[in-house]
Amino acid sequence: MDKKQVYPIAALFAICAVLVIGISWWVGSDAPATDTSATNRVTETTLTPEALPEYEETMHNKNNPVAVLETTAGTIEIELYEDAMPITAGNFKKLVNEGFYDGIKFHRVIDGFMIQGGDPNTKESDKSVWGQGGPGYNLKAEFNSRSHLRGIVSMARASDPDSAGSQFFIVTSDSTFLDKQYTVFAEVVEGLEIADKIVNLPRDGNDCPKEEAKMLRITTSD
Repeated sequence: MDKKQVYPIAALFAICAVLVIGISWWVGSDAPATDTSATNRVTETTLTPEALPEYEETMHNKNNPVAVLETTAGTIEIELYEDAMPITAGNFKKLVNEGFYDGIKFHRVIDGFMIQGGDPNTKESDKSVWGQGGPGYNLKAEFNSRSHLRGIVSMARASDPDSAGSQFFIVTSDSTFLDKQYTVFAEVVEGLEIADKIVNLPRDGNDCPKEEAKMLRITTSD
């Protein structure tokens, strides 16, 4: 092979490497995180779905339960996709009925992206442990074809796809790069402007809101 052929090929490899590194950094910096200790956490239960569903364009089902999130910023209502995601939606409803989420804060907000909450550690004053808590068990992922558009509610997780537990995030701006990597299990049907209010709160260097954004109480329609 002569030198005229070598140089263009080497340059092409260099350009590809730069693109790959850039894309990896961008996705990693924005992807919703949860429970950074999940790989070290003892899993009490692992639930397995019978099948991963494919979705119609419209998800709303009048028979699905609605969860009402009463927060310090206002009320958000979400439809739980219990018909299509029985494990994840059912687990969320179970935790709600146990009062698990009452008093928990939204500990991570990123303007133009999402708000994240559901960590019981946020009831403690030590912020160094925020984002690392859960219910004491993990859920089997129920990845599906539902896209992470504005208003979608999805489960946060660590690097292990089956590490979701109680932490979730509400998408405030379309984030389709998360599709089929996080389990979509609900959608905001009322009060999306409240999520907008929370996502626009001033935040510190760890994306933690400087003003408290707390879930006072969550209830379900059934």
